[in-house]
Parts: sequence; structure tokens; C-alpha cells
Amino acid sequence: MSYREQYDFWLQDGYFDEKTKEELRSIAGDEKEIEDRFYKELEFGTGGLRGVIGAGTNRMNIYTVRKATQGLANYIISQGGKEKGVAIAYDSRRMSPEFADEAALCLAANGIKAYVFDALRPTPELSFALRTLRCISGIVITASHNPPEYNGYKAYWEDGAQVAAPRDKEIIDEVKKVTDYAQVKTMDKDAAIAAGLYQVIGQEIDDAYMAELKKQIIHPEIIKEVADDIKIVYSPFHGTGNVPVRRILSELGFKHVYVVPEQELPDPDFTTLEYPNPEDPKAFTLALALAREKNADIVLATDPDADRLGIYALDTKTGEYIPFTGNMSGMLIAEYILRERTATGTMPADPALVTTIVTTNMAGAIARDYNVKFIEVLTGFKYIGEQIKLFERDHSASYVFGLEESYGCLAGTHARDKDAVVAVMCLCEMAAWCKKNGITVWDQMIRLYEKYGYYRETQYAITLKGIDGSRQIAEMMDKLRSNPPESFGELKVREFRDYDRDVARDPATGQERPTGLPKSNVLYFDLTNDSWCCARPSGTEPKIKFYMGVKGNSIEDANEKVEKLTEALKAYL
Repeated sequence: MSYREQYDFWLQDGYFDEKTKEELRSIAGDEKEIEDRFYKELEFGTGGLRGVIGAGTNRMNIYTVRKATQGLANYIISQGGKEKGVAIAYDSRRMSPEFADEAALCLAANGIKAYVFDALRPTPELSFALRTLRCISGIVITASHNPPEYNGYKAYWEDGAQVAAPRDKEIIDEVKKVTDYAQVKTMDKDAAIAAGLYQVIGQEIDDAYMAELKKQIIHPEIIKEVADDIKIVYSPFHGTGNVPVRRILSELGFKHVYVVPEQELPDPDFTTLEYPNPEDPKAFTLALALAREKNADIVLATDPDADRLGIYALDTKTGEYIPFTGNMSGMLIAEYILRERTATGTMPADPALVTTIVTTNMAGAIARDYNVKFIEVLTGFKYIGEQIKLFERDHSASYVFGLEESYGCLAGTHARDKDAVVAVMCLCEMAAWCKKNGITVWDQMIRLYEKYGYYRETQYAITLKGIDGSRQIAEMMDKLRSNPPESFGELKVREFRDYDRDVARDPATGQERPTGLPKSNVLYFDLTNDSWCCARPSGTEPKIKFYMGVKGNSIEDANEKVEKLTEALKAYL
């Protein structure tokens, strides 16, 4: 059907409710809006669904959520997992509770039990819940840090990680097969509850989750020792982190935790934020004002679904609060865990640190220093979660810590996705250790730089919308792939990796080897002086991203080097 025919179908067919039809009638004179809502189906990709909320095939609504869930249900049944059930969590966004119920009732109508949280919960707790309940799958209704008009739907499998290859493609195929809304099943909520196919979960999972988090604490005595002195400012950005973060810090004995009052409560409009993203410095405006008032040691913020953590720390020499990238905060936590677990004899016999290929090279330097196995995977935390599964299956290593540059990390194996709640806890323990030793968190970062090198990373993104944009992005990747540069400025290419073709080539000798990672449209340039550059088209936005990293001998030197690398890349493009 054409977009116009789809629009008319939604207006006329009895399957769609009157509220939906009212919304569609209100745009009757806006042809461009009608086309945008109906020119395609909202795509169910490897990360699930994500889109603007509204009526139409290219929008997040109860019908597109049901349709995706029917495809997931069909796949679960085909895998013999019907009896195991599915856990469902949701965040503070518009329509999140409604979408969670729609998914649950579609599953129930297919004979699959749904375990639904009684209120909003963090994404990592969903990962924990589905493993605790031994479910076959899990669903989180969230659009993470996207603007307020968005919502999304992420699918997980029984290991607790987001669905990975080849299962992700198999589920996508099942969703695509659901072409007729009449194929989509649903049922009455009271009937589902009576049939034992809809069960509310809550406190019992929260308590078990908290108990698991606490197992990652190495020095509870240090926290108690400095509890009267250390001051923490925290913002949940109107999202799911407020209750679990405050609870874990309170139970560990932190006494001075100040929550940003304007951002404490759930708000689907995120009215105090331009963009609810801990990577955005503007999002910390209110938190930093409170930090200055309280003379806080550290300032923390979690994104709306509480899987990512952003931090600032006080530099007592200048009186300024210094922003930390995801690489920096991840390295502080990783080094603290490896150092203190080694010192206390609590390190497993075969420890492993896992990062993605676009995460700082400092991770490898720290892992080697502590004699810890170092593994790099493709971009996306599901690949880190997958490694935990492989370690357990093959007994090849013991997972200790994993991180990605985009402000996500995981200590422990209670979840298989990035967990900002455990990250807050670990970061605060590390800050307490700093306090006991008379240094700031920023001082500790400088210590790491002095020991391992001044690593600095950056990103350069080019947004190109529409069909022409997609073509231009493909042409850029083709140019880099078919005619890779031998150097970027003064930095020579030591090895060129094409993950789509599974080839890593040494330009000097022409020797080739497999990359050892799954097929993905990613190009990586390993450069001299521990520098690198990576090209990757975004899977969720009309842009191509370039990730870069350098190693300097001071902050100024590293900044200068990363600027030169960025300019060299731009010149090549």
C-alpha cells in the first residue's frame, strides 16, 4: 500500500481505536506529515524499536509495539521457550507504562507469561530480573537519552544481554513476517491476570538486585570511615535512577548525598533539560550549581533509563569542577577494582577486562599492568555481555569489568548490560578511597595519566539525512575501504582492519589476517604512537561517526595531538 492508502486504512479499519483516528484526522491537511508517518514501517532493528510517539506505521504506538511483540512471541514459541516467560520493565517516558502493558498482553495472548514491574525501573535491573526469574527473554520500554518525543523498545535474551547475532536477525525476520495487524494477538488484562499470564513484580527483585550490587564493594570499611566527610551531588535526570541510586548509597553508609530537587521526580517532558544525556555539559547546569553550594567532592548523573553515568569532580587547586568522559570515569573504576582486588587477594584466577574497539587504549595498558586478560569487541554493550556468556560456557576467563566509551560500564555479572547504578556505587567507593588518602578524584585521574600516559579520545560525526545522505555515507565508507590512507598527518597506519570483510592488513608488508570479530560495517586504523581512528555509520541515526584516540605526554600535548588527528581526517575526507 502507498502511504496514502495506509493512512486511509488506519482511519477506516475497526482495529484502530478512536483516539488514534482523532489524531490522524487532525493532520488531514498536512500531506508531508501524513507521508512521514506512513511511508514506511518503524523498523525493528538489532536494538529493537525507537521512534517518535504518535499514530502511524512509522511511529511508536500501541499497534507498532504489539506488532513487534507478536514477532518476538512467534520467535520464542519457535525456540521452545514459551513456558519460561518474559520480563518487562519501563522508564519515565510518555506512554512507557502503556507500551509495557501492550507488550505483556500480546505475549499473554500467545500463552507466554509476562512478568511486569509495578513501576519504572532501570534497564540493568531488567537484565538482572529476567536472569533471576529464568525468563527466555526481556523487554525494556525506553528511548534512553533521546529527546522527550521519542520512545523505544529493546529486546533481551535469556542470558540477560541485548539480543546478539545470529538471533537478532532471526527475530527481525519474524517481526517482518507480521504484515497484517489482524495477525497480532492481545487479550484483556484482568483475563491475563486470572490465567496466570500477567504477574506484577517489584520489591523482591529490587532487594535481590541490591544484594548483588553490594557484592562488588571491596572496602566497605573505607566508606564508613569517610562517610561524614565525603559529599555527593546526584541527578537522575527525571528518570529511573533516583530510587535505586539513593537506596544503594544510603545502605552503604554515605551520609551526604544531595539529589538535584528540580530533576528528582519522573518527568516525561524532561522540562529542566535540553537533552537528557550525561554526555551533554548543559545537562549538568543545575547539578553543578548545587555542588558549588554544598562544596561537593563529586557530581553524578544517570540517564533516564540509568544505564549510563556522567561525572564531574572537584579540582581543589582551581576550585573548578572537571568533566570526565566515559573513558576517564571507566578507567578510574577499572584501575581501582583491579588494584584493590589484587591487593586483597579477591581477584579471580583468570580475570578479564572487556572493552569495545572504540574505547580508550588506556584500558589495555591498565589490564597489562595488572596481568589481566584484555579483550576488545565490536561497538555495543551486547557484545560485552556476550563475552560473559562465553566465559561461563567455555571456562576461558572470569569477567571482572567491562566498559564502552559512551559512558557505560558493568562491574560484576548480575546484569549483562551497562549498569549506571553499580557504576555510581563503584565510583563513590573509589572517591571514598581518594578521600581517605587525602586526594581528589581529579588527582587520581592525573596519577593514572602520569603512570600510563595521557590518553585522549574524541568523536567527529557527519549527519547526512535522506536517500542522498545514505548514498554519501556509503561513498565515504567505500573510499576509506578501497583506498585506505597510509597515514593521518604524522601518524602512520600500522594496521588497517575491515570488519565487514574480516581482514586486518599490514600496509608495510601486505600481510593479512582475520580480525577475529563478527562481520560489521566498521573500518579501523591502528596508528603509530598508540593512536587510532575508526569509521562507523550509525545504526540509529543518519550519520557517520569517526572515533579517534591519541596518547600524549601531558594534557596539553594530548589535546594538540587529537586536534591534529581530527584535522588530518577531515582533510582526507
